[in-house]
Amino acid sequence: MDTNLPAHAPDQATARHMLVLAAVCLAALCMPLSFTGPAIAIPAIAADLHGTPLALAWITNAFMLSFGGCLMVAGALADRYGRKRVFLLGMGVFSAAALALSAAPGILWLDVLRAVQGLGCAMALSSGLAALAQEFDGPARARAFSLIGTAFGVGLAFGPFLAGTLITHTGWRAIFIATAAAGLAALLAAARAMRESCDPQAQGVDWPGALTFTGALSLFTYGLLQAPDSGWASAASLGLLGGAALLLAAFIRVERRAARPMLDLTLFRLPAFAGVQLLAAAPAFSFVVLLVLLPARFIGIEGYSAFDAGRMMIALSAPMLVLPILAGMAAQRLAAAHICASGLLLAAGGLLWLSTCAPGQSPASLLGPLLLIGCGISLPWGLMDGLAISVVPVERAGMAAGIFNTTRVAGEGLALAIVSALLGTFTVAALGGTAGIGAQQAAHAGPFLALGELRHAASLLPQVGATELAQAYGTAFRHLLYVLASITTASALLILAFLHHPAPAATDTAALPACKAQQ
Repeated sequence: MDTNLPAHAPDQATARHMLVLAAVCLAALCMPLSFTGPAIAIPAIAADLHGTPLALAWITNAFMLSFGGCLMVAGALADRYGRKRVFLLGMGVFSAAALALSAAPGILWLDVLRAVQGLGCAMALSSGLAALAQEFDGPARARAFSLIGTAFGVGLAFGPFLAGTLITHTGWRAIFIATAAAGLAALLAAARAMRESCDPQAQGVDWPGALTFTGALSLFTYGLLQAPDSGWASAASLGLLGGAALLLAAFIRVERRAARPMLDLTLFRLPAFAGVQLLAAAPAFSFVVLLVLLPARFIGIEGYSAFDAGRMMIALSAPMLVLPILAGMAAQRLAAAHICASGLLLAAGGLLWLSTCAPGQSPASLLGPLLLIGCGISLPWGLMDGLAISVVPVERAGMAAGIFNTTRVAGEGLALAIVSALLGTFTVAALGGTAGIGAQQAAHAGPFLALGELRHAASLLPQVGATELAQAYGTAFRHLLYVLASITTASALLILAFLHHPAPAATDTAALPACKAQQ
């Protein structure tokens, strides 16, 4: 019997690797679903729990703030106390919060539990990616991370369609039950197969850096949320944004003096590291914002049903099923910088093509540009997570994953805020240029039209027909797409330049020393 064990050992190791990969992929799928699903459910939640507009906005923002603000802290904790331990705790917190959300009695409980859910996501994502780096080497690692990118992209893109289906048939609470089930499955798989690993040189968590960074991000996010209501020049907005700037300066000062900083600022002197952070934020302006803007346009302006709008979004997301994996395979022969830059340039071309599609055109005219954008963004999407940990030694993978995903999540939140403000500004300008509409009327109705609330805008502007309002929206949307295409093109060129610089040699060990907590 004993002589047969070595022959079976490779198969057992492969099965264990695949189970770890499945656990992290499930976690990666849960996280974007937790972002896009509740956003679609807000109207149903409002009808059930009767929250105010600001309270309803925090359903999404509380999750994003907690998620983005805690990622680097979670990465440091994973390096110090063990990736498996933090992953299991994170998925446990996420799943418990999701189950509690499905039974939330009021909007306040919903907002608080969403923040808790974001914390669980931060712990699971940072530790899961770092643990995955210990399981695979070389080309296998690139393929594994391409699968993570695929899972994350599919969840982000198909979340609205899945949420709409669940809401239609079972109600909004089913969204949280579904994510809780997936989270528990990931937890069980990781508990069985994941090995413990950590940074043997980790000394402790940089709490001053963690608190100043999270505080800065929190104040900045809250300032962006409050500014549209209170005004950008109001005392509240200036106080929040000024406080964020002060805490950011304090964070930089703390990190420069720390012996073992949470964020090693010297890494940004490396062009490859800076390029990876730019790559993390680039898809927000070419893809993520469309997941919010396009359903609002399809339903509110074009008059699609929720089901038809979800079906149209499949054209944008379908390439995520295949191309990230192919990009990971192609990276074995082609430079990652060329693949990523080419993909972003394709996405920019798709944005420009989409700008020629005015509201009222046939759905078939939108399929081409949506597919091109989806294909373009799928290429860097399959390489981003692997590149994030390739620019630092593998024992610091938790820190690298935390920085990268903080940049990605914070970039998505910032992009949504910027794009929403731009679309509102362009819409007000387009209405102001329409005959019979005064400046004050345009300023009042423009924000509603920018959100796709065509009927509400029409009630505020009875002298203007729905066709003229749709045309004004189309003009504003076209100008916005010009801006997004420009940002995406500039990002592609910068990434091409930065990623051409070689990354520093990384320590590539098959197994790290046992974690201090286990000894």
